[in-house]
Amino acid sequence: METFFDHIDKIHPISKRSKELLENISSEVTVRKGEDLQHIGSTCRTVYFVKNGLLRIHYIKNGLSVTESFEFENSIVARSDSLFDAKPSRKGIQAIEDTDLVAINSTKLFQLYDDNPDIERLFRLIFEQAYVKTVERIESLQFHTAEERYRNLLEHSQEIIKRIPLNYIASYLGITPVSLSRIRSKIQLADH
Repeated sequence: METFFDHIDKIHPISKRSKELLENISSEVTVRKGEDLQHIGSTCRTVYFVKNGLLRIHYIKNGLSVTESFEFENSIVARSDSLFDAKPSRKGIQAIEDTDLVAINSTKLFQLYDDNPDIERLFRLIFEQAYVKTVERIESLQFHTAEERYRNLLEHSQEIIKRIPLNYIASYLGITPVSLSRIRSKIQLADH
């Protein structure tokens, strides 16, 4: 829990009592590489903090698994579409590496909001950050070419390139693995 509390203190410090309350509704979970943390079609009732490891949020389109996002250490992860409306999600969460998490029961978390404004503010800020990240992702798909999106990954997310299989990177970029291979070759030629 210490890693989680260190992380949230950077977003919005909360009282010792609020940390105790959060700890009381949390548990530690490990998911192995290739396993689903949450299956497509299940309802999200948990907010996760990634202590170490790597996850992807994905969905199925035209029979293919499409990666929506990668979630590294110190990420807060939930399928918000399902979390807030309590309906089954069309997205799943899968481990790309063995991953250790803090799992927070969302029903109990939301119950804490009324009596603990610092917890409510903290999670409002967390969910606002997630919303901004989602908007940036949509705009990237709308306004940038696949090559520009890949170059952006190279410039800002070297960790993604090193830790994630290329087929997941291709689906994240919205292209086929063959197209990604062409883009990578073109960039390598241009850089030499």
